[in-house]
Amino acid sequence: MLKDFADYVVYNLIGLTPGSRFAEALDFFVYDTLKIFLLLATIIYVVAMVRSSFPPERTKRILSRKREYVGNILAALLGTVTPFCSCSAVPLFIGFVESGVPLGVTFSFLISSPMVNEVALVMLWGLFGWKIALIYIGTGLLVAVVAGMTIGKLKMEGYVQDYVWKMQVGDGETVTRTLRQRLEYARGYTLDLLKKIWPYVVVGVGLGAFIHGYVPTEFVARWTGPDNVFAVPVAVALGVPLYSNAAGVIPIVHALMEKGMAIGTVLAFMMAVTALSLPEAIILKNVLKTRLLATFFGTVAVAIVFVGYLFNAIL
Repeated sequence: MLKDFADYVVYNLIGLTPGSRFAEALDFFVYDTLKIFLLLATIIYVVAMVRSSFPPERTKRILSRKREYVGNILAALLGTVTPFCSCSAVPLFIGFVESGVPLGVTFSFLISSPMVNEVALVMLWGLFGWKIALIYIGTGLLVAVVAGMTIGKLKMEGYVQDYVWKMQVGDGETVTRTLRQRLEYARGYTLDLLKKIWPYVVVGVGLGAFIHGYVPTEFVARWTGPDNVFAVPVAVALGVPLYSNAAGVIPIVHALMEKGMAIGTVLAFMMAVTALSLPEAIILKNVLKTRLLATFFGTVAVAIVFVGYLFNAIL
Protein backbone atom coordinates (compact mmCIF):
# COMPACT_ATOMS: atom_id res chain seq x y z
CA MET A 1 0.00 0.00 0.00
CA LEU A 2 2.75 2.47 0.93
CA LYS A 3 4.73 1.56 -2.21
CA ASP A 4 1.65 2.15 -4.36
CA PHE A 5 1.12 5.52 -2.68
CA ALA A 6 4.77 6.50 -3.23
CA ASP A 7 4.51 5.49 -6.90
CA TYR A 8 1.29 7.51 -7.25
CA VAL A 9 2.89 10.62 -5.72
CA VAL A 10 6.05 10.43 -7.84
CA TYR A 11 4.70 9.26 -11.17
CA ASN A 12 1.13 10.56 -11.17
CA LEU A 13 0.98 13.66 -9.00
CA ILE A 14 4.48 14.95 -9.78
CA GLY A 15 4.56 13.36 -13.22
CA LEU A 16 8.12 12.07 -13.32
CA THR A 17 9.19 9.55 -15.94
CA PRO A 18 9.63 5.99 -14.60
CA GLY A 19 13.19 4.75 -14.87
CA SER A 20 14.94 8.10 -14.54
CA ARG A 21 17.52 8.45 -11.78
CA PHE A 22 15.73 11.33 -10.08
CA ALA A 23 12.38 9.52 -10.19
CA GLU A 24 13.87 6.38 -8.64
CA ALA A 25 15.62 8.41 -5.94
CA LEU A 26 12.46 10.37 -5.08
CA ASP A 27 10.32 7.22 -5.07
CA PHE A 28 12.82 5.62 -2.67
CA PHE A 29 12.71 8.72 -0.46
CA VAL A 30 8.90 8.93 -0.27
CA TYR A 31 8.39 5.22 0.33
CA ASP A 32 11.13 4.77 2.94
CA THR A 33 10.17 7.94 4.82
CA LEU A 34 6.53 6.89 5.15
CA LYS A 35 7.43 3.31 6.05
CA ILE A 36 10.02 4.27 8.66
CA PHE A 37 7.85 6.85 10.45
CA LEU A 38 4.87 4.47 10.58
CA LEU A 39 7.01 1.68 12.03
CA LEU A 40 8.75 4.00 14.46
CA ALA A 41 5.57 5.52 15.86
CA THR A 42 4.10 2.06 16.50
CA ILE A 43 7.11 0.32 18.00
CA ILE A 44 8.41 3.25 20.05
CA TYR A 45 5.05 3.54 21.80
CA VAL A 46 5.05 -0.15 22.70
CA VAL A 47 8.66 -0.11 23.92
CA ALA A 48 8.01 3.10 25.88
CA MET A 49 5.47 1.17 27.92
CA VAL A 50 8.23 -1.29 28.82
CA ARG A 51 10.67 1.53 29.53
CA SER A 52 8.24 3.13 31.96
CA SER A 53 9.14 0.30 34.35
CA PHE A 54 12.88 0.96 34.07
CA PRO A 55 13.77 4.44 35.33
CA PRO A 56 17.50 5.18 35.74
CA GLU A 57 17.41 4.58 39.50
CA ARG A 58 15.97 1.11 39.10
CA THR A 59 18.48 0.22 36.40
CA LYS A 60 21.40 1.30 38.59
CA ARG A 61 20.10 -0.68 41.57
CA ILE A 62 19.72 -3.85 39.52
CA LEU A 63 23.20 -3.63 38.03
CA SER A 64 24.91 -2.69 41.30
CA ARG A 65 23.81 -6.02 42.81
CA LYS A 66 25.28 -8.11 40.01
CA ARG A 67 28.82 -9.38 39.65
CA GLU A 68 30.80 -9.24 36.45
CA TYR A 69 29.90 -11.67 33.65
CA VAL A 70 26.27 -11.94 34.78
CA GLY A 71 26.27 -8.19 35.21
CA ASN A 72 27.69 -7.66 31.70
CA ILE A 73 24.94 -9.73 30.12
CA LEU A 74 22.22 -8.07 32.18
CA ALA A 75 23.63 -4.60 31.48
CA ALA A 76 23.65 -5.24 27.73
CA LEU A 77 20.05 -6.47 27.86
CA LEU A 78 18.91 -3.51 29.98
CA GLY A 79 20.63 -1.20 27.51
CA THR A 80 18.13 -2.24 24.84
CA VAL A 81 15.13 -0.98 26.83
CA THR A 82 16.49 2.12 28.53
CA PRO A 83 16.38 5.62 27.00
CA PHE A 84 20.03 6.64 27.04
CA CYS A 85 22.32 7.90 24.31
CA SER A 86 25.83 9.35 24.12
CA CYS A 87 24.55 12.79 25.15
CA SER A 88 23.76 11.42 28.61
CA ALA A 89 27.05 9.52 28.93
CA VAL A 90 28.64 11.70 31.63
CA PRO A 91 25.84 11.76 34.23
CA LEU A 92 25.02 8.14 33.47
CA PHE A 93 28.63 7.03 33.93
CA ILE A 94 28.98 8.96 37.19
CA GLY A 95 25.71 7.58 38.51
CA PHE A 96 26.65 3.99 37.74
CA VAL A 97 30.13 4.26 39.25
CA GLU A 98 28.77 5.97 42.37
CA SER A 99 26.16 3.22 42.75
CA GLY A 100 28.83 0.53 42.84
CA VAL A 101 28.30 -0.86 39.33
CA PRO A 102 31.57 -2.51 38.16
CA LEU A 103 33.44 -0.59 35.46
CA GLY A 104 33.17 -3.34 32.85
CA VAL A 105 29.44 -3.73 33.48
CA THR A 106 28.99 0.02 33.06
CA PHE A 107 30.70 -0.11 29.67
CA SER A 108 28.50 -3.01 28.53
CA PHE A 109 25.51 -0.78 29.23
CA LEU A 110 27.04 2.27 27.55
CA ILE A 111 27.76 0.28 24.40
CA SER A 112 24.41 -1.48 24.21
CA SER A 113 22.13 1.46 24.95
CA PRO A 114 22.79 3.57 21.82
CA MET A 115 23.60 0.65 19.51
CA VAL A 116 20.86 -1.87 20.31
CA ASN A 117 17.43 -0.32 20.78
CA GLU A 118 13.89 -0.31 19.47
CA VAL A 119 14.69 2.19 16.73
CA ALA A 120 17.39 -0.08 15.31
CA LEU A 121 15.18 -3.15 15.64
CA VAL A 122 12.10 -1.71 13.94
CA MET A 123 13.97 -0.02 11.11
CA LEU A 124 16.14 -3.04 10.37
CA TRP A 125 13.11 -5.32 10.50
CA GLY A 126 11.15 -3.07 8.16
CA LEU A 127 13.94 -2.51 5.64
CA PHE A 128 15.91 -5.78 5.71
CA GLY A 129 13.62 -8.37 7.28
CA TRP A 130 13.58 -10.14 10.62
CA LYS A 131 16.71 -12.24 10.02
CA ILE A 132 19.00 -9.25 9.51
CA ALA A 133 17.33 -7.43 12.42
CA LEU A 134 17.93 -10.32 14.82
CA ILE A 135 21.51 -10.80 13.56
CA TYR A 136 22.26 -7.15 14.27
CA ILE A 137 20.63 -7.19 17.70
CA GLY A 138 22.38 -10.43 18.65
CA THR A 139 25.82 -9.33 17.50
CA GLY A 140 25.34 -5.89 19.05
CA LEU A 141 24.64 -7.49 22.41
CA LEU A 142 27.65 -9.78 21.94
CA VAL A 143 29.92 -6.81 21.23
CA ALA A 144 28.61 -5.01 24.32
CA VAL A 145 29.14 -8.04 26.58
CA VAL A 146 32.59 -8.99 25.27
CA ALA A 147 33.91 -5.42 25.22
CA GLY A 148 32.60 -4.78 28.73
CA MET A 149 34.11 -8.01 30.06
CA THR A 150 37.46 -7.19 28.42
CA ILE A 151 37.59 -3.74 29.98
CA GLY A 152 36.57 -5.19 33.32
CA LYS A 153 39.38 -7.74 33.16
CA LEU A 154 41.95 -4.99 32.54
CA LYS A 155 41.16 -3.42 35.95
CA MET A 156 41.39 0.17 34.73
CA GLU A 157 39.47 1.89 37.54
CA GLY A 158 42.54 4.07 38.12
CA TYR A 159 41.99 5.67 34.72
CA VAL A 160 38.61 7.14 35.64
CA GLN A 161 38.89 10.86 36.37
CA ASP A 162 39.52 11.37 40.11
CA TYR A 163 36.54 13.67 40.69
CA VAL A 164 34.10 10.94 39.59
CA TRP A 165 34.86 8.84 42.68
CA LYS A 166 34.18 11.81 44.94
CA MET A 167 30.76 12.69 43.54
CA GLN A 168 27.58 11.62 45.24
CA VAL A 169 24.64 11.71 42.85
CA GLY A 170 22.27 9.68 45.01
CA ASP A 171 19.91 6.89 44.07
CA GLY A 172 16.87 9.07 43.63
CA GLU A 173 13.35 7.87 44.15
CA THR A 174 11.66 5.32 41.93
CA VAL A 175 8.18 6.47 40.99
CA THR A 176 5.51 3.82 40.56
CA ARG A 177 3.21 4.78 37.69
CA THR A 178 -0.41 3.81 37.23
CA LEU A 179 -1.52 2.35 33.88
CA ARG A 180 -2.92 5.71 32.83
CA GLN A 181 0.35 7.44 33.72
CA ARG A 182 2.30 4.82 31.79
CA LEU A 183 0.09 5.35 28.72
CA GLU A 184 0.58 9.11 28.99
CA TYR A 185 4.32 8.59 29.44
CA ALA A 186 4.47 6.35 26.36
CA ARG A 187 2.57 8.91 24.29
CA GLY A 188 4.77 11.77 25.44
CA TYR A 189 7.96 9.77 25.01
CA THR A 190 6.98 8.72 21.48
CA LEU A 191 6.23 12.29 20.42
CA ASP A 192 9.41 13.65 22.04
CA LEU A 193 11.60 10.98 20.44
CA LEU A 194 10.06 11.47 17.01
CA LYS A 195 10.64 15.23 17.33
CA LYS A 196 14.30 14.59 18.14
CA ILE A 197 15.05 12.00 15.46
CA TRP A 198 12.94 13.12 12.51
CA PRO A 199 15.75 15.27 11.04
CA TYR A 200 18.06 12.24 11.20
CA VAL A 201 15.44 10.13 9.44
CA VAL A 202 14.86 12.68 6.69
CA VAL A 203 18.58 13.31 6.12
CA GLY A 204 19.40 9.61 6.30
CA VAL A 205 16.66 8.65 3.86
CA GLY A 206 17.70 11.54 1.62
CA LEU A 207 21.29 10.31 1.48
CA GLY A 208 20.05 6.78 0.97
CA ALA A 209 17.83 7.96 -1.88
CA PHE A 210 20.80 9.73 -3.51
CA ILE A 211 22.91 6.58 -3.25
CA HIS A 212 20.00 4.50 -4.57
CA GLY A 213 19.46 6.73 -7.59
CA TYR A 214 22.90 8.04 -8.50
CA VAL A 215 25.78 5.97 -7.08
CA PRO A 216 26.79 3.21 -9.50
CA THR A 217 26.40 -0.32 -8.23
CA GLU A 218 29.83 -1.24 -9.55
CA PHE A 219 31.48 1.48 -7.45
CA VAL A 220 29.95 0.29 -4.17
CA ALA A 221 30.58 -3.36 -4.93
CA ARG A 222 34.22 -2.69 -5.81
CA TRP A 223 35.10 -0.81 -2.64
CA THR A 224 32.80 -2.39 -0.05
CA GLY A 225 31.93 -5.78 -1.50
CA PRO A 226 33.04 -9.15 -0.08
CA ASP A 227 36.04 -9.29 -2.44
CA ASN A 228 37.72 -6.28 -0.81
CA VAL A 229 39.62 -7.59 2.22
CA PHE A 230 39.94 -4.08 3.71
CA ALA A 231 36.24 -3.18 3.35
CA VAL A 232 35.31 -3.83 6.99
CA PRO A 233 38.03 -1.77 8.75
CA VAL A 234 37.54 1.01 6.20
CA ALA A 235 33.79 1.02 6.93
CA VAL A 236 34.47 1.20 10.68
CA ALA A 237 37.00 4.00 10.22
CA LEU A 238 34.49 5.95 8.12
CA GLY A 239 31.72 5.36 10.66
CA VAL A 240 33.55 6.72 13.71
CA PRO A 241 33.68 10.40 12.60
CA LEU A 242 29.97 10.35 11.79
CA TYR A 243 27.49 11.35 14.48
CA SER A 244 24.12 9.75 14.01
CA ASN A 245 21.74 7.29 15.56
CA ALA A 246 20.02 4.26 14.07
CA ALA A 247 17.30 6.42 12.54
CA GLY A 248 19.83 8.32 10.48
CA VAL A 249 22.24 5.59 9.48
CA ILE A 250 19.93 2.67 8.61
CA PRO A 251 18.44 4.27 5.45
CA ILE A 252 22.01 4.90 4.26
CA VAL A 253 23.15 1.32 4.80
CA HIS A 254 19.90 0.11 3.21
CA ALA A 255 20.83 1.88 -0.01
CA LEU A 256 24.45 0.73 0.22
CA MET A 257 23.38 -2.86 0.72
CA GLU A 258 21.11 -2.67 -2.33
CA LYS A 259 24.12 -1.46 -4.30
CA GLY A 260 26.22 -4.46 -3.29
CA MET A 261 27.81 -3.69 0.09
CA ALA A 262 28.46 -6.96 1.91
CA ILE A 263 26.21 -7.65 4.91
CA GLY A 264 29.09 -7.88 7.40
CA THR A 265 30.44 -4.54 6.20
CA VAL A 266 26.95 -3.04 6.57
CA LEU A 267 26.67 -4.27 10.16
CA ALA A 268 30.17 -3.04 11.03
CA PHE A 269 29.53 0.42 9.55
CA MET A 270 26.25 0.80 11.41
CA MET A 271 27.72 -0.35 14.72
CA ALA A 272 30.63 2.06 14.38
CA VAL A 273 28.31 5.00 13.73
CA THR A 274 25.95 4.23 16.62
CA ALA A 275 28.40 2.91 19.26
CA LEU A 276 31.49 4.99 18.51
CA SER A 277 31.61 8.65 17.53
CA LEU A 278 33.88 11.65 18.00
CA PRO A 279 31.21 13.62 19.95
CA GLU A 280 30.88 10.68 22.34
CA ALA A 281 34.66 10.62 22.78
CA ILE A 282 34.65 14.32 23.63
CA ILE A 283 31.86 13.80 26.16
CA LEU A 284 33.47 10.75 27.78
CA LYS A 285 36.83 12.55 28.02
CA ASN A 286 35.27 14.44 30.94
CA VAL A 287 35.05 11.24 32.99
CA LEU A 288 37.74 8.98 31.50
CA LYS A 289 41.47 9.44 31.26
CA THR A 290 43.02 9.09 27.82
CA ARG A 291 44.26 5.52 28.28
CA LEU A 292 40.85 4.18 29.33
CA LEU A 293 39.07 6.15 26.61
CA ALA A 294 41.45 4.75 23.98
CA THR A 295 41.03 1.23 25.40
CA PHE A 296 37.24 1.57 25.22
CA PHE A 297 37.24 2.76 21.60
CA GLY A 298 39.91 0.28 20.54
CA THR A 299 38.21 -2.72 22.16
CA VAL A 300 34.82 -1.93 20.66
CA ALA A 301 36.33 -1.19 17.23
CA VAL A 302 38.19 -4.52 17.17
CA ALA A 303 35.04 -6.39 18.20
CA ILE A 304 33.02 -4.65 15.48
CA VAL A 305 35.63 -5.44 12.81
CA PHE A 306 35.57 -9.10 13.90
CA VAL A 307 31.77 -9.16 13.57
CA GLY A 308 32.03 -7.66 10.09
CA TYR A 309 34.53 -10.23 8.86
CA LEU A 310 32.59 -13.08 10.48
CA PHE A 311 29.33 -12.29 8.74
CA ASN A 312 31.01 -11.55 5.43
CA ALA A 313 32.42 -15.08 5.64
CA ILE A 314 29.23 -16.93 6.60
CA LEU A 315 26.50 -14.96 4.79
